[in-house]
Amino acid sequence: MLTDKQKELVESFGVIQEQMGLSPASARVNSLLTIVDSSELSFDEIKDALNLSKSATSNAINYLLSLNRIGYKTKPGERKRYFYSKLDQWKVSFKKDFLGLYNYTAMIDEIIKNRSNENQDFNNELKDLNEFMNYFISESINLIDNWKKK
Repeated sequence: MLTDKQKELVESFGVIQEQMGLSPASARVNSLLTIVDSSELSFDEIKDALNLSKSATSNAINYLLSLNRIGYKTKPGERKRYFYSKLDQWKVSFKKDFLGLYNYTAMIDEIIKNRSNENQDFNNELKDLNEFMNYFISESINLIDNWKKK
């Protein structure tokens, strides 16, 4: 199913995704679904390609489904689910992640409002951080919205 180079890429891309917070099994499943030539794979194909246990495969798939990184479809007359990468939906995913940072900035606002003036230097650093975060979120969303617009 995979060439030696593709196996190497699954591992390398998996390590990068681990560094970004995914578990090793989730990172490898996500990598596999991105790298494999087939547009979708069954549970058993994923398990066998990555040499994972059933539980590790199941946990990884369920976690990636909960993150909306992968999806699945079924075929008429079959009970199997076929999993695929949702990498093509990166714009929606990135925007959701950036918009989620507004919760962080709202919390920082609340913290600033409830701090005393005892440590004004730190309070100013918090305000700077929050101003930057709001700017970063806004500009990042603009970048996504304007990507490849002529």
